[in-house]
Amino acid sequence: MKIFHIVGARPNFMKVAPVLSALKKRDHVVQTLIHTGQHYDVNMSDVFFQQLGIPEPDVNLAVGSGSHAKQTAEIMVRLEPVVVERQPDMVLVYGDVNSTVATVLVCAKLGVRVGHVEAGLRSFDRTMPEEINRLVTDQLADLLFTPSEDGDENLRREGVSAEKIFFVGNVMIDSLVHLLPSAQKSKVDGLPERYALVTLHRPANVDDSATLKGILESLLEVNRDLAVVFPAHPRTRKRIADFGLNASQLRVLDPLPYVDFLGLQSRATVVITDSGGIQEETTYLGVPCLTVRENTERPITVTMGTNVLVGRDPEKLRAELSRVLNGKAKKGTVPPLWDGHTGDRIADILVKR
Repeated sequence: MKIFHIVGARPNFMKVAPVLSALKKRDHVVQTLIHTGQHYDVNMSDVFFQQLGIPEPDVNLAVGSGSHAKQTAEIMVRLEPVVVERQPDMVLVYGDVNSTVATVLVCAKLGVRVGHVEAGLRSFDRTMPEEINRLVTDQLADLLFTPSEDGDENLRREGVSAEKIFFVGNVMIDSLVHLLPSAQKSKVDGLPERYALVTLHRPANVDDSATLKGILESLLEVNRDLAVVFPAHPRTRKRIADFGLNASQLRVLDPLPYVDFLGLQSRATVVITDSGGIQEETTYLGVPCLTVRENTERPITVTMGTNVLVGRDPEKLRAELSRVLNGKAKKGTVPPLWDGHTGDRIADILVKR
């Protein structure tokens, strides 16, 4: 059985690693790893591959950045001949990035089966490009591997056939479980014992000067009570500079390798983020998470986990932060099948089909 794995951005790497590893133990499976190059720099790609034990990609399409249309189209143009030449039996896509939807469009038209890892997540906000990617991918994919039971419900409501849906758990937690012992030994020099860890990268938060200014002002207020540690995504750092905004009082760091960032998360007093994956990781770690978004495609982190949606409301952020500092942070539980064995469940399903 020939299986392709398509990755394009940093969140994909934590998801592909456990599936690659699990399938490596199965007989008669030949795997090909294709990196579209959607996001590429050393901190965002190479180091992650090394820490997660992912082999060098067999193919790098080297697409680079661009508008959503340009990037998606370029991935399709460069991927199609690879699929035609190598004739995979199954192509696995991960998450909700442009590489994911570009791949499923190519494969659907070529009659090649696709499995979507992390299927069924919905924010119900079509202004998010990722939501469009999720909707299209799940309509065209042949096997849908969901991380939580709300994903199954969403897919059934959208008319997806029940025999295509497999509740397998959260594959990203597999990588977290595997690397947490190393992460807890990792240290970033010069940080206080208590701190708020911040990540921001979504266009809705960082591409508008007034919105980003308001968020930074809120973080400066947080910084009076609790040191703010801010590993800044390149996009966010550029926007701060372009808009002439002040973040000098915050501890702004370069993007960190996964193990170092996971160590920071595990020790944080609170995490303030707009990232989907971090909402899941903090829920597993039991760390309070305040999400600077009006909605989430991972509602289980709110209903079961430690996540609270604060939107872009400074008052709500202050109120929830006060609860954390006063020892009244939301307590959560780990959702079903977030147990470190999702990659094995996916592999078992694939080899039987």
